[in-house]
Amino acid sequence: MSNKKTIATKPSSNGASALTVEANLLKIKPLSVADIGADTLLHAYRLMLTSRRLDEKMLMLLKQGRGYFHIGASGHEAAQIAIGLNMKPGYDWASPYYRDLSFVLSLGASIKDILLHHLSKATDPFSGGRQMSEHYGSRKLNIIAQSASVGVQYLPAVGMAMAAQKRQDDAIAYTSGGDGSTSQGAFFEAINWASRIKAPVLFHIQDNKYAISVPTEDQTAGGNITKVLSGFQNLTRIEVDGTDFFEMMAAAQTAIQHLRSGKGPVCLHAHVVRLLPHSSSDNHEKYRDANEMAEERKIDPIIRFERRLVEAGLLTDEGIAALRAEVKKEIDEITLDAMKDPDADAVGIEKHVLFEGDLGLNYESSVPNGEPMVMVDAINQALKEEMRRDDKVLVFGEDVADGKGGVFTATRDLTTLFGKDRCFNSPLAEDSILGTACGLSVAGYKPVVEIQFGDYIWPAVHQLRNMITTLRFRSNNDWECPMVIRAPIGGYIHGGLYHSQNIEAFFAHFPGMKVVMPSNAADAKGLLKTAIRSRDPILFLEHKFLYRQPVAKSPAPDENYLIPIGKASIIQEGADVTVVTYGAMVHKTAAAIRSLQRDSISVELIDLRSIVPLDIDTVLKSVQKTGRVLVVHEDHTFAGFGAEIAAQIADKAFQYLDAPVKRLGGLFIPTPYADAMEKAALPQDEDILREIRSLMAF
Repeated sequence: MSNKKTIATKPSSNGASALTVEANLLKIKPLSVADIGADTLLHAYRLMLTSRRLDEKMLMLLKQGRGYFHIGASGHEAAQIAIGLNMKPGYDWASPYYRDLSFVLSLGASIKDILLHHLSKATDPFSGGRQMSEHYGSRKLNIIAQSASVGVQYLPAVGMAMAAQKRQDDAIAYTSGGDGSTSQGAFFEAINWASRIKAPVLFHIQDNKYAISVPTEDQTAGGNITKVLSGFQNLTRIEVDGTDFFEMMAAAQTAIQHLRSGKGPVCLHAHVVRLLPHSSSDNHEKYRDANEMAEERKIDPIIRFERRLVEAGLLTDEGIAALRAEVKKEIDEITLDAMKDPDADAVGIEKHVLFEGDLGLNYESSVPNGEPMVMVDAINQALKEEMRRDDKVLVFGEDVADGKGGVFTATRDLTTLFGKDRCFNSPLAEDSILGTACGLSVAGYKPVVEIQFGDYIWPAVHQLRNMITTLRFRSNNDWECPMVIRAPIGGYIHGGLYHSQNIEAFFAHFPGMKVVMPSNAADAKGLLKTAIRSRDPILFLEHKFLYRQPVAKSPAPDENYLIPIGKASIIQEGADVTVVTYGAMVHKTAAAIRSLQRDSISVELIDLRSIVPLDIDTVLKSVQKTGRVLVVHEDHTFAGFGAEIAAQIADKAFQYLDAPVKRLGGLFIPTPYADAMEKAALPQDEDILREIRSLMAF
């Protein structure tokens, strides 16, 4: 039985029609001059000339020492502009890649915008000089500030499309990449998620046959991404000549009409030419044949377009020359104007890493006095209260929906109470969870996602490090990406190597994200509610050992109970030695120091509660009083977060110390499984006692 079927279609008003469907592969009939209209064609032509001349001008500026880098769109103009002209700027969403100059021009970015960005001016509207050139972003145009990491752009576009679905409007999300980016796992994760939920995402693959120097046949099975994607249900594929504006215009209109009608995502695979080296740092003559490049210049999309306009009587050779000269003059004049703007400088360089305003929250307005509850129940209660308070709060991740309600039951009843649109299961793909959360966040939702075990967060580092945590900084505060990432962590549960990891030190090194770790039920609820109301990405670490432990029980706080992130808690006051710790080690330390009372050793116990920001002031104040300090954490002692705490104490409170700063942590090995081995690998009560006594004896 053939999988080929003919479908009845009505030609659209512009003349585009899909003729056949074969495994979701649409065949496109190019539009005519009359279908598009003279005004649109001449506008598109001017955009093409503008983009090409900007490439030329920026390369000239580089040779003059003005600017540092360039990556061009020459040869991609027709493919990008055809799509841009069919989108709704500021309504639709875009997560493009670094070669999309023509696309952003077609959406409304100005010539001066591009030049200010290239010249790293303080007035650069895309990043204020914080991003390398050709990394565009505009809140006004709904273009998320770009990241240079290949493939990181795809999953946020799926999140943006999910937001459109939830709002029930007909906005679409555009995302693009070169043929090389389709080798990234994130590309296939994005295709899978979008296809699964029929999200209105336009995946624009601009195939110029090279990923820097590596040809497509060395990247892609069979040498053609359209063929590779044939098995994705609900994904419509269109493969076109991207150097032919008339074919691209038909493909763009067909694709966008398909998306707006709710029929699912489209992969538009445009075959284009790369008329410049990969970037200003590349010499393509080292790996490209001169004859091949000469042949590609013959299908330069601008030359092809000009011929069609001349044949249609819309332009003459003289008119082309005049328009080229006019565009050149305009860009030259705007360049001189842009060069007068002040260069970006280092003033305020530390700004816009995290939200700097006042959240307007009323912290610790009550004292927890309800029935005692365990920590996992406090987390569940906080999620329910915040979802009830704000319908933009979404909870998703692996196994979080009812009836499972999470592997630790932290999300139980949420789907039943709030519906499967607000608490739902994701694919088992951590990069997908964080990437879609990014898109949902920038589009106005508040994702609270669960990474089932902190041990499995590592695939999501692609999104977390390169897209999410840098967004505010690289956009010069134009964009923000508030979300909460819940992750169970820690040992003492016989979880072995892959269910016992402590990850706070690694992620404390990511500027642009807060890291929180509560040690008891009341703190878990108060900190989680604050995290959900915050305007930054927040990694919320929950120690699995404490979920149901009686030592982590506390009276239930009311629904208005909020704790400021970055404020440590003094669990016990003392005069002789300070112990700084967090997470499960708070309770191990508390148990250990009870036996010190008979030795008349007075210990001040500090629970940091948050790793970033670090409340070093509370620590220093205590050290000034006691003169001795022990930093305890479960993670490896070597390069653990305790090293940062100890270094700051030594730097800022050295004159108050009566003994060296001591650290206690786990062995520098993966956490083993067997009971005796786990106990040897992780800090125990007797280890804490030994280190405190050693300090007192110094």
